[in-house]
Order: sequence, then structure tokens, then C-alpha cells
Amino acid sequence: MSILEKVLSYSKKIGIEECEVVVVKKNITTIRITDSEIVEVKQNFDEKYGIRIIHQKKITSIQTTDNQNIEKTIDGSFKTISNFKPREFWRGLPYKISAKKIEGVFDEKLKEVSGKDAMDIAQDMINSANNKKVNTITGSLNIVSEDFQLRNSHGLEHDDKATYISGIINAESEQSSIPVSGIGHASGRTLGNFSKEQIGEDAKIMCVESINPQKIESGTYPIIFEPYSVGELLAFVVASNFNFKTFTEKKSCFSNKLDKEIGVKQFNLMDDPHSPEGIGTKSIDDEGVETQKKYFVEKGIFKNTFSNLFDGYKEGVQSTGNASRPGSPMGRSSEPIPVSLPHNLKIDSGDTSQEDMIKDTKRGLLVGRLWYTYAVNPIKGDFSCTARSGIRVIENGEIKNPGRSVRIIHNFPKMLKNISEIGNNQRNVIQWASLPSITPSIKVENIAVNSM
Repeated sequence: MSILEKVLSYSKKIGIEECEVVVVKKNITTIRITDSEIVEVKQNFDEKYGIRIIHQKKITSIQTTDNQNIEKTIDGSFKTISNFKPREFWRGLPYKISAKKIEGVFDEKLKEVSGKDAMDIAQDMINSANNKKVNTITGSLNIVSEDFQLRNSHGLEHDDKATYISGIINAESEQSSIPVSGIGHASGRTLGNFSKEQIGEDAKIMCVESINPQKIESGTYPIIFEPYSVGELLAFVVASNFNFKTFTEKKSCFSNKLDKEIGVKQFNLMDDPHSPEGIGTKSIDDEGVETQKKYFVEKGIFKNTFSNLFDGYKEGVQSTGNASRPGSPMGRSSEPIPVSLPHNLKIDSGDTSQEDMIKDTKRGLLVGRLWYTYAVNPIKGDFSCTARSGIRVIENGEIKNPGRSVRIIHNFPKMLKNISEIGNNQRNVIQWASLPSITPSIKVENIAVNSM
């Protein structure tokens, strides 16, 4: 009897009304790069179990690696359920559904990558970043092969095999008035579409083009945010405003703006859980609800929010299929209580190249990466971030020189109203422990910056 069968059988035997169990098996290969060399190769196998118990509308949970004493563990958790408050709004776990097949989420070649193969990929990342002006290269490569299994007491059965790959290179130079750096990143679900050389090339170019940065005077500028920096904003500023729980609790800066215009007409923001190569792509969410493409902002109009079962039921609506059990470094975890997250937060491509954006800018900034991005006043949409490297000053349609660090303190609703151009250079972006996103470059007018 499998662990899944054992959990459901025993929970039924002792009278538990509803039970959900997830099993996550992961093979993880991690390559760590320090001082321009591969310094660590780790290969781990994890197998973990998450159990959610619902009885008399009371909810408790278990997370464990011990499959030998699982019945005893369930007994212990079930005994504590009387201490919990009934969730009278709870309507029940989902029933069996048929999952649509999505191509490009599992790659047998990526699953079979050996430690030696992974080292070769990482070395290619390093080699492509080498330059006489680059002093130090750091970074990492993560490859994950995952088996995700979900069962519940209503007969729902869902098995999903997935592969993930993500690499990042940080190139640093001390051949400058101050130390500077550049970053390169790529991620996906298949080996054949992974741009290993491009990672190092992007890091090298950003680093070299940042040497001897000049002070940027405080003032108001149009800023072209490159995909990696847009991904930072999406993860730490944007996404939470479309969370259904945040929205209903009046903690979103758009809580009173549903079906109203909140951005320029060319701006479209969506959750695309079916995008090939998307890190968050899946046909069924992590509690068994079918996923769906949905626009949060369509032609500038606020259209939708995202939720899981619990948050939806609490307000008398259905889940949007956004239950997630995020895992590290990618993929899923066995966390027994899922959270609500977009699967792939995506900004639709525009029709302007980044080069043309630069040509259209009389005096502005090109920003490749952001640091320390956080909401200052989430209800109003105020946020703060630092552009510390990868900054280039634009004058009369050309990059004039690299720029020194600046602090950006801005407002998200104002930002959406001031988008002037959207690029055609859409890319996958995922930073460590952040939200998977798919985004192009974006040009925003009238952003106040403070020199540092």
C-alpha cells in the first residue's frame, strides 16, 4: 500500500470527514560558483508528505518525512482538532477532474542530467562571462526533477512530473572608480531551450557597461526597466495587489477599482499557467482545481483577482485555481496548507524593441536590476527600491555613460498610468525565492530618483 493510500484509508477508518495528502519527490542538483570557479556540486533527493485534515469544518495539518509512523502522526493531529475554530464557510475539497496535458513542462533529457553534465553547463556560463575587465564571477545553477502526487478523500487523483532549470551569473569588476557588477539569468523547463551562454554574456555586458559610473543628479526621469528589474517589481510590489484576500480586506491599492481603469490601455497583466517553459506552468493547481489563464489588468482595466479554495470560500466564491505550495529552489513543496499565488505573472509583449525605446528617450535611465524592493505603504501603493548596478544614462537617444546608485521611491498606481512603451523582448524571470514571471522591458515616465 502506498503512502497515499495508507493516509486516505486510515483517515476514513478513524472517521475523518475530509483528508488531502500530497507527496513531493525531488531530485535537486545545485552548482555553486565562487571566485570564477565551481566550488560546490550538491545532489539531493527529497521525499516529503503533507496532509490536510478537515473535520466538522475544523482544519489541521501535518508535514513529515516519516512514512513508517504516519498513522500515529495522523492520530496525534486529529486529537488536537477540537482546539481549532470551525470554518463555517468551508465547502469542501474538490472532486476528481481530468487534467489537460501541457507540453514543455517535463524534459527527460533534463531529468537525466548528471552532476558532470551540470558542471559542464555551469562552466559554459562562467566562460561566457569571462572578460579582461571582469575580476570575479559568482552564481549558481539549479536543476530540479520533481514528482508531485495529490490525493483527497473525494477521489481526486493527480500526478504531475516536472523539470526545472535556472541559472544566474553575477560578474563583478574592480577596474572602476567604484566596484560594479552585472547580472545574467535564464530559466525554463527543458534543456534544449536553456540559454546557458546568454547568461554569462548578459552579466558580462552589464558589468563592463557599468564601469566608471557617473553620479546621477536627483530629479525626475523616464526609466526603461529591463526584464530582470521588472520581475523584481512584479514579485515584491505588484502581485499582492491582485490577491483576492488582500483585495477583500481593503489592503490592495486597487480594492475599490474593480472594472475601472488603473493603467494605460496598452498594459495587460495576466496569470498564464499554461505557458510553455514557464516555471509556474501547470494544468491543475496544488489542491486539485483546474488552472486558467486570466487577465488581472486588460487594456488598462482591473479585471480579476486570484485565490485558493479557503480564501474563495471565505467570501462565498469559487477558487480561481491559484493554490500553490512553492518549493525551493523551484517547483513545489509538501506544505500541507497552500497559499494563493499567480503561477506565471505575465506582462503581454508590446511591439517596441528596447533599442527603439532608448532612441525615443531624450534624457532618461536604463535600469537592469533592482535591490531592496519593498512596499512602503501597500494600501496606497507606495514602494521603494534601489538601482545599485546595471544603470545607464540615456541622452538624446543614446547610452552616454553608466550611472551610480539611485533610490527610487514611487507609487504603483501612478506607475501604471505613466507607462509609455512596452518592449517586445519578453523573458522568463525568477529570482531566488520569488515569483515566476514572464515580462518584457517597460518604459515609465516621470519617476523621481534620489542620488546616493
